[in-house]
Amino acid sequence: MKVEGTYTFAAPQEVVWPTMLDPEVLAHTLPGVQNLEKVADNEYRATMKIRIGPVQGIFSGSVKLSDFNPPESCHILVDGKGAPGFVKGEGDLKLSEDGGSTILSYGGDAQVGGRLASVGQRLIESSTQALIRQSLESLDSQIEARMRGEEEGDVTPVAPPSELEFAAGVTRKMLEDMVPVGQRRDLFRVALTIITLLFLVRTIGNWWMNRLANRVADELEERQRRRAF
Repeated sequence: MKVEGTYTFAAPQEVVWPTMLDPEVLAHTLPGVQNLEKVADNEYRATMKIRIGPVQGIFSGSVKLSDFNPPESCHILVDGKGAPGFVKGEGDLKLSEDGGSTILSYGGDAQVGGRLASVGQRLIESSTQALIRQSLESLDSQIEARMRGEEEGDVTPVAPPSELEFAAGVTRKMLEDMVPVGQRRDLFRVALTIITLLFLVRTIGNWWMNRLANRVADELEERQRRRAF
């Protein structure tokens, strides 16, 4: 599976590069991360809880960085496994200046196996893109908080996306992949109409069931009254 894309940070390259490699920042960047520790120079071990469709579980693995050309590029190697299966991937990260901003370009290959692969290629690709996007958005928030904190003298890490936020991101990404931009408004109207109809059916059904229950109760009460006489 090919993985590639770009992301723009509203920060200079000399700020993005060291922040991107900071273990404390990374621990507050990845969705579902439970533990992240540095085990050697440019090598980290992580434990993450991830859900992709009906498959969820805890993955343990390593992240290795190599081929450094600071502050412009490096190579990344990811290897993780758990009860749901395994994930392997490698690629290149490249930074370039764009005025006062920094553009991150990434590209590489990823493989999944085990039960994780059973959810289907489409869902895996959407989940992978959502994971990358949310990680970069979270990193962006960390960079912004660090720059603001250095000015105010209080650098406090921002919490990473929750499992619920990650799941919502996957759903949003799948919607973007499956539905053309011009059709999303119509799809929203159809979904809203269906939800409204379901609500009305449920409301009318509850009203009818309550009325029927009251009728039955009145009939039973009337029969008991007759028997008493």
